[in-house]
Amino acid sequence: MQTVDALVVGAGLAGLSTAQLLARQGLDVLVAERRRTLTTGIRTTGIFVRRTLDDFDLPDHLLGPGVRDVLLYPPSRRAPIRLTSDRDEYRVADMAGVYEHARREAESAGAQVRLGARFRGVRAGVARFEGAEPVAARFVVGADGARSQVARDLGLDVNRRFLVGAELVHPVASGTTVPAFHCVLDPRIAPGYLGWVIDDGRHAHVGVAGRPDAMRTGVRHLLDAFAAGAPGRADPAGPVERRGGPIPVGGVLRRLACPAGLLVGDAAGAVSPLTAGGLDPCLRMAALAASVTAAYLRTGDRRELERYDGAALRARYRTRLMLRRAFAGIRSPAAAEAAVTALRGRAGRALAARILFGDGSFPNVEPAPATG
Repeated sequence: MQTVDALVVGAGLAGLSTAQLLARQGLDVLVAERRRTLTTGIRTTGIFVRRTLDDFDLPDHLLGPGVRDVLLYPPSRRAPIRLTSDRDEYRVADMAGVYEHARREAESAGAQVRLGARFRGVRAGVARFEGAEPVAARFVVGADGARSQVARDLGLDVNRRFLVGAELVHPVASGTTVPAFHCVLDPRIAPGYLGWVIDDGRHAHVGVAGRPDAMRTGVRHLLDAFAAGAPGRADPAGPVERRGGPIPVGGVLRRLACPAGLLVGDAAGAVSPLTAGGLDPCLRMAALAASVTAAYLRTGDRRELERYDGAALRARYRTRLMLRRAFAGIRSPAAAEAAVTALRGRAGRALAARILFGDGSFPNVEPAPATG
């Protein structure tokens, strides 16, 4: 049976980033991923916001052109509100390439990445996999998605509030579109969230997300209905890929760590409850998780785990949790029309610009030294 310092369950961006940082500190790290290739089963849209682009070293060749214009539409689709930034606010990544890049970085740092390893559970420090030998780990990092099995096995908190989303991704003909992010507030197709089209001039992403209880006809049906007349959507110039999955929007979970392990990424609820963006928080929390894990394994001091405090993070973005509840309360086209109308004035546009172009989409969780 293989023995490692840290077992990371899940090879998404959060898991691979955490693994790389742990391996750089000399720890023996194994990443276990159920998929046999990282280029399939992609769920995220891959939208990186300016704050992430500024703070993290992302591979530029895997990022599309910058997007500066956002158009907000009411259910009627008439007279959208256009917000324009003087900076590139969004870039859409080739996520298959990003995952492969992150894998290479983790392996270069010394981590092992084992694909096709379906996690079946962990007990008393021994993780079991379908069709493979068990692994003994001093510490387990749960990067296994919104419905984390690691969280349940370790007795940590689990996500309970979700949106469910689906998306079409396809190339567009070069030079036929202007980069823009189109957002449609319409509870008939995206109850509690948005329909969107983001087109960077190379690829278009067309998606919807909403409350599972309100999407009775099914998210795929709603996506197809939206895509048929989605504003700003160009005709596909190549194969159309489908993505989708649950999006935790209840905020960072309170109990994220214990002496046996901790949670990162969607497993930790590290998604902005308002915008449902998860790439920025996953990178920030991965850095903190790696710092905490390395210090704890080096010293055995449980006080190190107290730095990974979900309750403290929740308190730092209470306003966004309140806005998420207000957003979810828009349940009729008339209410959505009124909400967009309210954003047309100076104060409303300033609020929208702060949410869409602001620097505070997720609390800063950079590693800090333990005290005491």
